[in-house]
Amino acid sequence: VQLQASGGGLVQPGGSLRLSCAHSRFTLDYYIIGWFRQAPGKEREGVSCIDSNGRTFYEHSVKGRFTISRDNAKNTVYLQMNSLNTEDTAIYYCAASTKVIATLLPEMYDYWGQGTEVTVSS
Repeated sequence: VQLQASGGGLVQPGGSLRLSCAHSRFTLDYYIIGWFRQAPGKEREGVSCIDSNGRTFYEHSVKGRFTISRDNAKNTVYLQMNSLNTEDTAIYYCAASTKVIATLLPEMYDYWGQGTEVTVSS
């Protein structure tokens, strides 16, 4: 099972991007979906996640700038990223967890997407 992450690109500091995470057959409604990122030379870190009830969680550096949401009709989870800065540059991955408790720990996620690259640069 591989999720499809898309929406990355090059954006100037202060700009916005919206990432999408989807799967053509795998129903995302029932799973905790998380967004993670990995910058060059750094470990993968959790950015945000949303559980099946719509409760959302954010890493402290993105609170107030990023918004995670899900559209069950489209079987898609979005990550709206505003006020981007150079420290947000990374490859962003989405993942699905079958666990009961939402977490931003990568090891708690079972299925992963291929990643989409976000570059914030002037």
